[in-house]
Amino acid sequence: MNPAENTALENDTPRAAFDSLTADAGAAAADLNLDVILDVSVSLSLEVGRTRIPIRNLLQLNQGSVVELERGAGEPLDVFVNGTLIAQGEVVVVNDRFGVRLTDVVSPAERIKRLR
Repeated sequence: MNPAENTALENDTPRAAFDSLTADAGAAAADLNLDVILDVSVSLSLEVGRTRIPIRNLLQLNQGSVVELERGAGEPLDVFVNGTLIAQGEVVVVNDRFGVRLTDVVSPAERIKRLR
């Protein structure tokens, strides 16, 4: 084998090893069992609305005070998981408890886009 062929083989060998490792990692990711994360707790919260008020007004709040929100009556609530908007919904009552009926769910692609 001439020196030029030997150099070409040496340069291709690390690339071939990298490609092999990458292919193995891709196969392992495809076989990943998501059962390990299914019992992880997350924080789910609903937002009725928001407002901004000066501290002076905040300090004057007491029992019976009314704070007007920016969201109109009848508009859907925002549903957040760990602070990320995942859906919108409406309040329902189930067995004397409040619940939420999801009316619009944010697509996984849109959720990923909002993380960036």
